[in-house]
Amino acid sequence: MKNYFSNPFVPLICVPDLQMKISIQELMVRSGVAFGTSGARGLATAMTDSVCYAYAKGFLQYLESIGEIKRADECVAVGGDFRPSTSRVMEAVCRAADDLGYRAVNCGKIPSPAVALFGFENKIPSIMVTGSHIPDDRNGIKFNKCAGEVLKSDEQGMSSQIVELDDAMFGVDGNFAKPAAPHEVSPVAGENYAMRYLNFFAPDALAGLRVGVYQHSAVGRDVLVKIFSHLGAEVTPLGRSEKFIPVDTEAIRPEDVELAREWAATGKFDAIVSADGDSDRPLVSDEHGHWLRGDIAGILCAKFLAADSISTPVSCNTAVEKCGWFRDVRRTRIGSPFVVASMIQASADGAKRVVGYEANGGFLLNSDIESGGRKLRALPTRDAVIVMLGILLLAKAEGKTISQLAANLPARFTASDRLKNFATENSAALLARFNSGDEAADKIEIGKMFGEICGRVQSLNRTDGLRIIFANDEIIHLRPSGNAPEFRVYAEAATDERAREITRLSLVKIAG
Repeated sequence: MKNYFSNPFVPLICVPDLQMKISIQELMVRSGVAFGTSGARGLATAMTDSVCYAYAKGFLQYLESIGEIKRADECVAVGGDFRPSTSRVMEAVCRAADDLGYRAVNCGKIPSPAVALFGFENKIPSIMVTGSHIPDDRNGIKFNKCAGEVLKSDEQGMSSQIVELDDAMFGVDGNFAKPAAPHEVSPVAGENYAMRYLNFFAPDALAGLRVGVYQHSAVGRDVLVKIFSHLGAEVTPLGRSEKFIPVDTEAIRPEDVELAREWAATGKFDAIVSADGDSDRPLVSDEHGHWLRGDIAGILCAKFLAADSISTPVSCNTAVEKCGWFRDVRRTRIGSPFVVASMIQASADGAKRVVGYEANGGFLLNSDIESGGRKLRALPTRDAVIVMLGILLLAKAEGKTISQLAANLPARFTASDRLKNFATENSAALLARFNSGDEAADKIEIGKMFGEICGRVQSLNRTDGLRIIFANDEIIHLRPSGNAPEFRVYAEAATDERAREITRLSLVKIAG
């Protein structure tokens, strides 16, 4: 029996000479690759073929256990981003599906929402190989059920699966002993995603607008050019890179800030648009090259869609309540599974145009939208394209620039940044310091660290991490990353400069 994994102290359930069985929980310990509601993530070197194969099997076995799929010539959609390790991981996932009796459909390198949409519309599971915005020495696998994202309620059932591996299939390094012929790529899912928008919006919807598409290494870079061009915009591709660039829409790199300003200074663009690696989270700039915060972009897109219920994490800008545009605003924990659960409840409560968005800009649509006899079907997973189109079309409809749209919102500005390589035990210790069980004492302790930045603490919110509301209406939100050794700080204030200053000063305090 080969030992594919690094921890020799966790026993395997063995079938002599040929097979071994291992629980997903054990595999998490052995491999160091986390597995949960948001999928699997880890170093590319730790995400061996055997680990990825086992995780994909575990996910599909879980869907079988709840009666969502069965082995009767059913398909499983698989897509991926442009990371160096993605093709290998995609093949491991496809082989796992095939070996369980399903037919893997290799959708190729396409956006996460395109893979999910293909799955939802065909009522089949979908799996996206992507690490999103994290560096290219890491990767991940995102799982979708037949009708929506994996929810927190699915996590225990997924992680408790026991999977069987054929000992002869893998070498001692955990990778396939013999490569198989790669699965042929089907272009259907990518084409279907583009037509989703081209069939709903008028062919001249963006006529007269000039749009720059910052392509970098985003997997949706070409489909963005196709959609905007076919809707009548004058499109200029910008900054294409064959090397993977970890663009994080929630912590925008200084290089990307400067690039947008330089491109906008030419006066050629009404907006510049882009997305993260798997192209489910948007970046939208105004005509000056200033990137909109994701939660501001979400508010503007929700207005364009005339939403009557919004679900959004507690960390997002309070302008969504202060603007008075929406009947129902629901605050959730951070993470799309929580937003999805909230949207499902909003629909059950009778709302007709239910949307959700996150601080990273990802926008979720839980209702069909009908206009002019056309229908834009619900897509309850993060999507970038609808945000870009929604903001541009709102600006066109109101005869305003994008900067004017943003300026019409209440003066609330958010900023966020993170400490990298911040150990999870340090994150836990910091939050424990402010969670004694005595709120009055906690406010005093918080004041010792952050009082000189924002003054007196007024109230605390522990929905997700620690959100500190100060008497001057400024906010500091502390939260460890859920999938990386990082600690994030979110801030909100009356000016952009002040929000950034609060973020910077808070990070200095925490690092010290």
